[in-house]
Amino acid sequence: MSDIRHDRVHGTHVIIAPERLHRPNCYGTEEKEEILKEEHCPFCEGNESMTPHEIFAIRENSSLPNQKGWKTRVVPNLYKAVQIEAPYEHHYGFFEHWEGFGAHELIIDTPEHHTSIIQWSERAVVEWLKTLRARVSDLRKDERIAYISLFKNEGSEAGASQQHCHTQIIGLPIVPKLLKERYQRSFTYYNHNVCALLESEIEHEEASSERIVATHGAFTAYCPYASAYPFEVIISSKQALGQIDTLQDTSIVEVASLLHIILKNMKKQLGCFTFNLTISTPPLQAKDFEYDILTHIDEMCRFSIRIMPRLYHMAGFEVSTGIMINPVAPEHAAKLLRESANE
Repeated sequence: MSDIRHDRVHGTHVIIAPERLHRPNCYGTEEKEEILKEEHCPFCEGNESMTPHEIFAIRENSSLPNQKGWKTRVVPNLYKAVQIEAPYEHHYGFFEHWEGFGAHELIIDTPEHHTSIIQWSERAVVEWLKTLRARVSDLRKDERIAYISLFKNEGSEAGASQQHCHTQIIGLPIVPKLLKERYQRSFTYYNHNVCALLESEIEHEEASSERIVATHGAFTAYCPYASAYPFEVIISSKQALGQIDTLQDTSIVEVASLLHIILKNMKKQLGCFTFNLTISTPPLQAKDFEYDILTHIDEMCRFSIRIMPRLYHMAGFEVSTGIMINPVAPEHAAKLLRESANE
């Protein structure tokens, strides 16, 4: 039997419909891992001249910018959606628009030609998170940027145009409508309940326990009750530990370890799979918000990572209604992922 569930965090509804799992052509194309270096891959170590000059890098002590010896490397995206050089201008009227101002950066996650984060070492995950922390911290200083999106597309079915592991950062002068509504909803919940919405969700998930996948330190990984995607996993904490640009090293090490474990378990169940990964980034500026939202951001919002496997194709219903149909019950997905840890 199907089940229509309400996602309190994202303010959406999801249809859990296991019967849909048996549809023909339900699944996306399986992706294969490639480990060997490609001579003409612009993201591989030694090919630094094939990218724009780096903005930031974690490097060996003796290495020079735009040369070998890096662990992570950040460059301007060659195919920018928005540009930091564009005028910061808002044009009103019936055809209201902003000039194409913003930041669009690309993080080359590893010097090795890995095509999946699942191939990384745990230390590489830590260095990746520290790179994200440094870039968001720097971009936050630009008061023109109101919101930053952090996301990883892994596999062509998830939108990746380059095989070599990379992550994207897009900073905008606006807060997207869906995100604006989400954080306003979180603030309202915090005002009424004196605790964060995600904190309450984790407490209820722990009380139920059937959708908990694993815990490590302060962080919990679980398949949310209203999972929009098959085998969707959220990693977060009940405690207020800060946001991506203010997380302490101890928290980064804990969440990196848990993320590493979860992705390994997902691979055991799903093989080589495509997915989108996003990291929570609350609004940076007070535009269009009550001032108290920003002054209580850590209390009302929790740092979180959302992993969204792209195992089957979305179609007209999902696109036209905004309601996702998930053919794998999150209770079943969590059970399989827990079992993977014991294999």
